[in-house]
Amino acid sequence: MIDLRNVEAFAERIAVLLPADPRGMRDEFKNTVKPLIEATLNRMDVVTREEFEAQTLVLRKTREKLETLERALAELEDNGARG
Repeated sequence: MIDLRNVEAFAERIAVLLPADPRGMRDEFKNTVKPLIEATLNRMDVVTREEFEAQTLVLRKTREKLETLERALAELEDNGARG
């Protein structure tokens, strides 16, 4: 899930670049851009760095287990061919 604080900070950084005026152009822009950014990121199915790292760790462990099983199977096959 997207961290809304990051989206808010990003929208704030964009808003700071706009000229200040009495009509509240910055606030209006910020309030318009934030939901747009959130919707776009949600449609992109983006994951957080933490989620990515967790899945990377799971994948690494799964690969290690698979390699161990492949070695064990090869050893069993080798022993079966000898016997």
